[in-house]
Amino acid sequence: MTAMGNILYLVHRLPYPPNKGDKVRSYHLLRHLQQRHRVFLGTFIDDPEDAQHLPTLRAMCPDLHVERIHARSAKVKSLSGLLTGEALTLSYYRSAGMQRWVAQTTAEHNLQACVVFSSAMAQYAQPLLPQVPMLVDFVDVDSAKWTQYAPAHHWPMSMLYRREGNRLLAYERAMALLARRSYFVTPNETALFLSQAPECEGRVQSMGNGVDADFFMPGPRRLNPFEAGEQAIVFTGAMDYWPNIDGVSWFVADVLPLLRTRWPLSRFYIVGRSPSPQVQALASGHVVVTGTVPDVRPYLQYASAVVAPLRVARGIQNKILEAMAMQQPVITVSSCADAIGATAGQGLLRADTPEEFVQALQLLLESPYNAAALGQQARRYVEKECSWQAHLSGIDSCLGRTRDAHPHDADA
Repeated sequence: MTAMGNILYLVHRLPYPPNKGDKVRSYHLLRHLQQRHRVFLGTFIDDPEDAQHLPTLRAMCPDLHVERIHARSAKVKSLSGLLTGEALTLSYYRSAGMQRWVAQTTAEHNLQACVVFSSAMAQYAQPLLPQVPMLVDFVDVDSAKWTQYAPAHHWPMSMLYRREGNRLLAYERAMALLARRSYFVTPNETALFLSQAPECEGRVQSMGNGVDADFFMPGPRRLNPFEAGEQAIVFTGAMDYWPNIDGVSWFVADVLPLLRTRWPLSRFYIVGRSPSPQVQALASGHVVVTGTVPDVRPYLQYASAVVAPLRVARGIQNKILEAMAMQQPVITVSSCADAIGATAGQGLLRADTPEEFVQALQLLLESPYNAAALGQQARRYVEKECSWQAHLSGIDSCLGRTRDAHPHDADA
């Protein structure tokens, strides 16, 4: 398809490889934008292992600008926000090099729009207004996430998290008013934001996550990674991410002991990159912490059950969609199930207490036949309801407008 124009795409984390939640969405949004536009990509790299993939990403874009983030120094730099009164997230991702590249790209190319992925990157798009319209994919209400972290931590971190939630919300509201359109991953996230930013009514909409069902599907040639006879309960995700850390810690402490009294051969597998010290400490005879694996699909395919006990999480969880695409029913908390919308009969089981998790696990472990039948329904659900193309096409109508449309026009 002939390109319609040039798009500036600003992403807070390298959108390749798509091996964790936000990168999965940012990668597929990149691919979607490239169907009709030339995409100039500015992004940050915060994982040295991702540097090996830069040639692949460069081949995909007419221009790629990458700034490296060193977590420790960036955290120190972000504390400047305490003096300026702004959200620490903004100073964490502030870079003079990125500012120069954005200015140069804007001067050299006739940009149709700037698409921002995550609120932190809007600081680079704001100076381009009104000449270059801005569209913001907030994904989740990040400010609410920080506020939700606060009660789970001791002072002074609880104070910092609460402050960050308040300051970031003020920034999100300001950017949503400046943007031509803003997007959140679920109707619930959209409603949450509008409840805190009623002035943005009519300026935001939902744009859901999808799943690559051609990639995530069972394959007969994959080797079983589990020991013979064990009943593997699997969780997948980046294990330096607080909601994942909290979820597996709670599951090991409160659910697994109840489960093992009934199912002594059950073993909990925590599968994912960068396990924090807190996660590594969970490893035992009946808890396996794998760290990075070359392919998560065998762990999903041969699992006796897949769980997502995410008590502190927002929006649609890609890990759940991926497991469902692998013909696995998934047990998760009600908030995550609500975001996806599938029912128990469609392979998404709800559990919010340890007893409910054990009850749901018992349903799957006692009858592999029923579990397989639910897994087939889960696969059918994601094939029908969760394609990336169907969800991301919601952004096309705003990108298809002329550059002359004023970003502050409520009908723009």
